[in-house]
Amino acid sequence: MLNAALRTLRTRWVTFAGSFVALSLGVALLAVTGLALASSLYAPERAPERFAAAPAVVRGQDTLRVPTPVGDRTEKLAQPRAVPAATVAELERLGRVVEDRSFAVRAEGGPADLVGHPWSTAAFAPYALDAGRAPRTDDEVVVTGGWAAPGERVRTDRGTVRVVGTVPDRGFEDAVFYTDARAARLAPLSVQLVVAGADPTAVRDAVRGSAGVQVLTGDDRRYADADPGRDGEALTAMNALFGTAGGVTAFVSVFVVASTFAFAVAQRRREFGLLRTAGATPGQIRRTVFTEALLAGVLASAAGCVLGSYGAPRLAAWVVDGELAPAWFAIGDHTWPYHMAFWTGLLVALCGVAAASWRAGRTGPAEALREASVDTGAMTAGRWLIGLGLLLAALVTLGITLTGDPGDLLHRKTYVSRPMLLITATALLAPVVVRPLTRLLAWLPARLPGATGTLVRENAAAGVRRTAAVAAPVLVTVALAGSLLGATATLNEAKATETRERTTAAIVVTSPDGGTGFDARTVERLRAVPGTAEVSPSSSSAVYVLEEGVALIRSEARAVGSPRALAATTRLPLATGKATDLDDHSIIVNEEWERHSVGRSVRVWLGDGTEKTLRIAAVMRTGTGDNGVYVTPANAPGAPVDRVDVALTAGADVEAVAAGLREAARSAGGQVLTQDEWVAATYPETHRPTRLGLLLILGIALLYTGISLVNTMVMATSDRVRDLAVLRLAGATGGQVLRLVGAESLLVVAVGALLGLVVAGFHLTGMWAALRLLSVHATPVVPWGTIGAVTAACAFLAVLASVAPAALALRRRAAELTGIRE
Repeated sequence: MLNAALRTLRTRWVTFAGSFVALSLGVALLAVTGLALASSLYAPERAPERFAAAPAVVRGQDTLRVPTPVGDRTEKLAQPRAVPAATVAELERLGRVVEDRSFAVRAEGGPADLVGHPWSTAAFAPYALDAGRAPRTDDEVVVTGGWAAPGERVRTDRGTVRVVGTVPDRGFEDAVFYTDARAARLAPLSVQLVVAGADPTAVRDAVRGSAGVQVLTGDDRRYADADPGRDGEALTAMNALFGTAGGVTAFVSVFVVASTFAFAVAQRRREFGLLRTAGATPGQIRRTVFTEALLAGVLASAAGCVLGSYGAPRLAAWVVDGELAPAWFAIGDHTWPYHMAFWTGLLVALCGVAAASWRAGRTGPAEALREASVDTGAMTAGRWLIGLGLLLAALVTLGITLTGDPGDLLHRKTYVSRPMLLITATALLAPVVVRPLTRLLAWLPARLPGATGTLVRENAAAGVRRTAAVAAPVLVTVALAGSLLGATATLNEAKATETRERTTAAIVVTSPDGGTGFDARTVERLRAVPGTAEVSPSSSSAVYVLEEGVALIRSEARAVGSPRALAATTRLPLATGKATDLDDHSIIVNEEWERHSVGRSVRVWLGDGTEKTLRIAAVMRTGTGDNGVYVTPANAPGAPVDRVDVALTAGADVEAVAAGLREAARSAGGQVLTQDEWVAATYPETHRPTRLGLLLILGIALLYTGISLVNTMVMATSDRVRDLAVLRLAGATGGQVLRLVGAESLLVVAVGALLGLVVAGFHLTGMWAALRLLSVHATPVVPWGTIGAVTAACAFLAVLASVAPAALALRRRAAELTGIRE
């Protein structure tokens, strides 16, 4: 049996080439993603940056810790607390206390991510002057890098300053150093400090008893840097990207291999019939097909592991260059990913051939005498059962989700995985609709003068298995493109619709990202601008609630100074209650909260960790999940005003008022936007890792589609050489025959694209229904451009892969081709 399988592989190498390449690439991708995941699991911790030369950093409470029956639950505070004054007094006995501050700075001609610090903290990095001197007055600064030289005057949103010195760029920030006094006025709140020259043990003794105060030493000093968890977040996002890509790779590999083997078995019916006539049992036929798949799987998996070893370092370099991973990320020396990839590839090959081998074993001896080209019995009982079962499962799970938790359909894991079920069900049931679809699509061409349209229609309808095998990869690619990109676009449009419907303010003024917000004088200047009817300043904060006694949930909060001004500038999606009932003892929540009944009390923790019990004044609808909560400034201690919504008086000129507001907010670096500009500026964008992950998935699907199309079309065309020769003998020219072959390919691609559109449409309809149930009135977005490009690529590959071998075959005399053996 092994010898027979080896001879079959050598004789029918065209049949197995597509499966071999698909499996090799799949195993290579699995090996690459496995190596990347293994390397990220053992990634080194980031070293301290700004405080690498400081013996210890004292940091105020920045973590909320709530005891529960199953252990403490923790969350980072939105507004970390400063080190208590009494503790600072104790530390001053040990040495000079240097308070650290960080705030955003925008400078003409400077880097986009400039951050300001007090000059005294420069020594803790350490930074050393390479030109000039230290700042001495409020208008003097020292900068990192070479973007400004000593003596230059630079205009910033903090006023015009003079550069008096420069320090080398250390690679982790673009900094501007002010005098300590000026930095304290620009950023009054300091949440961490250093005691110069003090022993860490003495520092720990001094802060003992101060609730929540931490002393960071050694590698823990990295937690005093900006965004210390960025490496972990980047690796988590990268792991999710590669994990999804690996899952899609396995799914599409099985799909392509199963489709290819099923078509190959259908082509070999006469061969299997002759073996049965010669005395072969069904079990021997099945074992022969399984052995062929086993050999192809072993060779392809081995080749894929070799490819993966070369591809993994290049992938690591790509994710680092694309800023998807930290600069230090590299592939380590791991072996288990190769084992995982090899055995997965072999399992994929055997799973892909399982159904085909069963069909091969059912071939009867009479198939050896078969002459008709019309496919019969394409839908077996097993195919009907599995296809209808998967379709029913997709419908039932969708219905259960819509009635129970419609918001789950908006999660990335759901809208990435759910189409797989529909795609598989549609592909299994495709032979049922192939004939009616081909007749429908070819209805007009069949009525045009000439026989080409009729032949195209009848050939595609007669070869159900061939048509379904070619349409299947097109179905996968179009369905994935429409479902995934359509889902993200629909979700973004839904969030933009929420913003558009909620914003009634004519103008919105925002503070710079990472800045210290607007002070009271700036807000008063904004109120004084002629033409403003209501000015509603608000702050970003957070509120924490313990649900079900064990889950500490963080909700983004917006603190508004006047409920009346809030009602005049914002249209909240309220389900019950009134926005004007909000006061210092109440909160506006959303329907996602465990307790969401107006009038009930709920225990919460504020952004600085203060525990409080508030009454529910109103309840908002869930929406897309970003509604958050609303409180008053009394329940958002330490949160600076970062946004001001402005309603205008009747007849006021928007441009004139905007100019006045722009002047009033200029010293604070405020950005003034009209309502339309605000909606456009806040239009949600798909996160870069998610976008790259979706593109990677589509790239994998398109790659496999190309492999499957080329392989199947070459197999199908080589199997029809005698049919094409008969057409030549009947009087058709070579050009007419090639046009017929190309037209058939286009028709089959159209069938696959139409089925893919049906799957994508069903998926997006489910998302639309979920949004409606969540009270979001958004229209599904279909990525027609991407779908058109994918379909065009599939059409090009299908025509090329069918016309090229047909043209080569037709170079021989037609009489010779009619006698060619199978």
